[in-house]
Amino acid sequence: MAKKQKLDPSVQAEKSSIIYWLLISFVVVFMFWSPFKKALFNGNSYSFERPIYSSFIWSSLILLLVGIFFFFVWKWQSQRDALAVAVWLIPITYIISLIPAASHYYSTNMVYIQIMYAIFFIAGTYLARNKLGNSILSTALMGSGYVLVLFGLLNWLGNGKFAGSLVGWFVELDKGIYRDAVMTDSNGLRLTSVFQYANSYAAYLIAILFASLFLVSKSRKWYIIGIHAFMLVPVIISFFLTLSRGAIVVVPFILLIILFFQKLNRQILILVHMVLAFIASFVILQKITNAGIELNKQFNSSLSRNSWLIVIGVSLAVTLLSILIQKFAAPYIERKLERFNDRKLTNIIVPIAATVIGIVGALLIFADTGASKLLPENVRTRIANINFAQHSVLERGTFYRDAIKVFKDYPLLGAGGGAWSALFEKYQSNPYISRQAHNFFLQYLVEVGIVGLLIFLLFLGAVFYLFIRKHFNSQSETKDSHFLFFIVAVSLLIHSLIDFDLSYVYLGIVLFLSLGAMISNAGDVPFRWNLDRPLINKGYPALLFILSLTLFFISVRLLSANGSYNESIKVIQTSKDYNQIIAPLNKALSLHPTQPDYLLPNDVFPGKIGLLLQVYNQTKKEEFFNESDQYLKDLRKKEPFNRSVLYQQLAAYKLKNQLDEAEKLVDAKLGNYPWIISMYEESIALNTDLGNQAMTAKNNQSRDQHWNKAMEVYNLVLTKMKELESLPKDQAQGQPFNITNKIALSIGQIKYFHGDYATSSGLLKPFVSDQLDDPANRMIARWYYATTSKQNTPDKALYDKLIAKDPNEKQQIEALLNAEVVK
Repeated sequence: MAKKQKLDPSVQAEKSSIIYWLLISFVVVFMFWSPFKKALFNGNSYSFERPIYSSFIWSSLILLLVGIFFFFVWKWQSQRDALAVAVWLIPITYIISLIPAASHYYSTNMVYIQIMYAIFFIAGTYLARNKLGNSILSTALMGSGYVLVLFGLLNWLGNGKFAGSLVGWFVELDKGIYRDAVMTDSNGLRLTSVFQYANSYAAYLIAILFASLFLVSKSRKWYIIGIHAFMLVPVIISFFLTLSRGAIVVVPFILLIILFFQKLNRQILILVHMVLAFIASFVILQKITNAGIELNKQFNSSLSRNSWLIVIGVSLAVTLLSILIQKFAAPYIERKLERFNDRKLTNIIVPIAATVIGIVGALLIFADTGASKLLPENVRTRIANINFAQHSVLERGTFYRDAIKVFKDYPLLGAGGGAWSALFEKYQSNPYISRQAHNFFLQYLVEVGIVGLLIFLLFLGAVFYLFIRKHFNSQSETKDSHFLFFIVAVSLLIHSLIDFDLSYVYLGIVLFLSLGAMISNAGDVPFRWNLDRPLINKGYPALLFILSLTLFFISVRLLSANGSYNESIKVIQTSKDYNQIIAPLNKALSLHPTQPDYLLPNDVFPGKIGLLLQVYNQTKKEEFFNESDQYLKDLRKKEPFNRSVLYQQLAAYKLKNQLDEAEKLVDAKLGNYPWIISMYEESIALNTDLGNQAMTAKNNQSRDQHWNKAMEVYNLVLTKMKELESLPKDQAQGQPFNITNKIALSIGQIKYFHGDYATSSGLLKPFVSDQLDDPANRMIARWYYATTSKQNTPDKALYDKLIAKDPNEKQQIEALLNAEVVK
């Protein structure tokens, strides 16, 4: 006993420590605040960064408190203490991966995010050591989960404005409603709650569901049972309303893992409560599904109220039955099965039986039986479509193969944080649009290479090894103390094998907080090497203190920069004064000069470079162009794969009429974007225009060189279109990749000048339009008319429309008809 006291000198002092209570208060409040900020999704753009930068400030304050707390009580004595130091290897691998980073902006943000994960791991490690701290963290985790479930259901059942009013004081709303808490896609209406992505919400619900079942099955206190049992039906209803097939697939695997760690009687109780809650949920699922669909079309107070009464009534019934089971059946089952507890392999009997029952149940549901009729049609359709030939599975397979291609080019250190988002267009096998690899471990491998992944897996392995060893060596009454965190961690990690759940920083924080809590009690074994030295014991807290201050000041700068940029967006909506617009933008760039979104155009703002080029175009003052050119040079170094940088450079070249430079740039970068059709458009158009200019200048060699290059790229497009035909029939190709009006116009011109009027006409005809206000449409119509005239079948009606739109068309058409044929 004395030995344990020596290892944990702070445990007795924690309850009276102000720092400890401030620390745990910060963590608890953060757990309720952060999910409503789009669950801190790391979308690698300015629109997602503000809540993440705010969370950096939270984290820096938490680390500051940890550093102060550690200065008085921390000593490197146990394996837990060693892991509290070793966790910093994870952000260090991301710092090292900055060297070969594909995107400086993405990778720098990931360094800060990994530091945040390390902070919450350490917080979980030491806050959950004592019973009270463990209870508070568990309650915060479950309480915040239940709040998100109820918030989601409020939105599903038409009470979105009421739900918004509850959080509107700290959350940005869209017309009083949390945006996309319920959203429609090709599968129908889906519940996403705060995540705005149904599959990741489903992953989170799996963790909450199994944690609730565990808490119900282990408790004997009626009010504890009542709270968690009451939420079982809302959680299960919400789970099915996500329409997530992948989540349904992984549920049995997670259940089997959880059951393996429980005694026989507990396994039976978990399954009994689970079956009871699922049956009750299935009884009302159809009504709640239909109600949500109707209420999201048009609100009906009566329908909403009745739906809530159904959910509450069924939840109360399940609650009552669960309390009765735990009060009367559970002790009886425990007594009857007590003699089996020490027998080997008894803990696998129920999981095997559950597997068999699960297979039978799945067959009943997949088959067209009465059992399947319990499910709503949209849920039944989604489950029936679970197979390895469906689009989502086939596309994920493509992601994974392409991720391995990235890894082969960046094997040791990876390509930096956010590497997949920066590089996927270069390595993609077809023109899909996905800035997430849909597999956490493969995405991690791409970011930090084999070195970083091995360090992470070793760290993860150490945590689970210590926890599992402690679990099986503990007395019955202590086995359950931290098992809830194990359930959460396992649920998130397993589902992250098939989706990008951990791109939500909130879920990453929940994971690392849970990992830390898992070893708070399991890692108290003495460390092999005696590192209990004053220099280490005081030096480590001092380093944490310094790091916290550094992170705080960096976070404040980043947040302030984002605020200034948003101010520029507001100014440009009301003013065209360059100086007014540029003032807050310059401030943003002075605080965060490597943020590409502040420099490049997007849907709402032209960016600093765009503004400079606009002013140059109006004034022809070279200083504006030179400043934009310097920004572009700096950006190309830090963001070499950012396509927007390339497009801005092309715009600058065209503004200066430097078409040769533009063509060389496109030719050099085309290999980085093999499935981006606009890149082929640019290459073909530039080579066609340069060839046309050479023809006018009587430079036949240059003309043929550029036209041949345009034809070469055009034939490459045709070849790649042919490749897409080999995709499995159930896999969609992604974004369009075919002959566009721009490509047709360019190649049509070349064919025209070569006297191949039939081919030129055939290329242009599909793109002829009556919308002649558009200059591009007018040009296509002009060339098409010329091809028909050359074939003695002139389209007189089209000619009349062109002349009516612009009398100058007559002269331009005559010039085309009189053009010499190139031999």
